[in-house]
Amino acid sequence: MTDIREQVRERYALAATQVSSTVGSEVGGEPSGDVGCCGGGCGPADEAQKFGAALYDASDLADVPLEARLASLGCGNPLAVAELREGERVLDLGSGGGIDVLLSAKRVGPTGFAHGVDMTDEMLALARSNAAQAGATNVAFHRGTIEDLPLDDASVDVVISNCVVNLSTDKPAVLSEVFRVLVPGGRVGISDIVAEDHLSPEQRAERGSYVGCIAGALSRREYLDGLTAAGFVDADVTFTHQVADGMHSAVVRARKP
Repeated sequence: MTDIREQVRERYALAATQVSSTVGSEVGGEPSGDVGCCGGGCGPADEAQKFGAALYDASDLADVPLEARLASLGCGNPLAVAELREGERVLDLGSGGGIDVLLSAKRVGPTGFAHGVDMTDEMLALARSNAAQAGATNVAFHRGTIEDLPLDDASVDVVISNCVVNLSTDKPAVLSEVFRVLVPGGRVGISDIVAEDHLSPEQRAERGSYVGCIAGALSRREYLDGLTAAGFVDADVTFTHQVADGMHSAVVRARKP
């Protein structure tokens, strides 16, 4: 399990480094080429439509730094379902280059706050740089793991995440920690890769690697059962688009009683 976590860390550290070097090497205009993505980085061209910044509305990205857009490695747009409101406190699990934290900060406004947690130093440095570039003052990026969140009990109203929970080797711990940091009545609105129920763990592994967000994905039933076991109610997992045979990007919603 430690080996898998280190592989994930190395993968995303490299992605952060590639973003910085790619932008730094360009003069005028946006850089071309892939800097890596959850679905496989240098895979088929249609991967760009399944992972990354292409899944956001262009108008939402207008004020987001280029580096944050390039470092977007997710499989969906959790903000599209989180229904963030003015003054809320938001936590992004595995915040990467900071795109979802910056977009959340804009939606909750100056009376709200957006936190990001990431275990990769290179991504944290990139995210903090992006926040400074965007002029965002209601954000904070914390070093830590999503299995042991560095936030107090009942300290946030909403938890979001974008294609990160599948990377954890201890998903019950993740869901338990999410429950802990949410206030009563708080909600979950995340994007993740989810398998159809008929696929065994071995069949999921045949469709992609762990660090590529495929092999470690839960099935829809496993996700729902995990949320219930953690204490959540009103849990729902809705498939949005297929990323491999029997594997889908999905929206996961739940509420803390």
